[in-house]
Amino acid sequence: MGDASRHGHDDRGPTAVAAHARLAADRADTLARTAALGRDFDAIVAANALVAVDDEHDPEGASTAFERAHVAALIAQAHEHLAELDQALERIERGEYGQCEHCGQTIPTERLEIRPAATTCVHCAQADPQRPRRPA
Repeated sequence: MGDASRHGHDDRGPTAVAAHARLAADRADTLARTAALGRDFDAIVAANALVAVDDEHDPEGASTAFERAHVAALIAQAHEHLAELDQALERIERGEYGQCEHCGQTIPTERLEIRPAATTCVHCAQADPQRPRRPA
């Protein structure tokens, strides 16, 4: 951001400013969730280290392995979400926020309010939800 934003004036426009606030809040929540999940994961690992676990014969072994894998998957999802949020924040700074990465059309404000990190318009998202993203 330039000098104007440091002096209380932001030239990005109201939509980008509001989106930046939503993205920053979501990012803070996601970081907090990631930290909590990390503590949960560490607690599961520590609890298993205190007990000789034989997954093949211990009826609890399978459930603790599942718990560990589940929390690890949630951590991976949170990291992926953080990357999406960071990319959206970068698009705001470049002045590209709200532009579909596939067709170049404007992403409707309603979509961005629901999914602030959206990279495609509704039409492109519906046309091919599995289409690989264009490189950044």
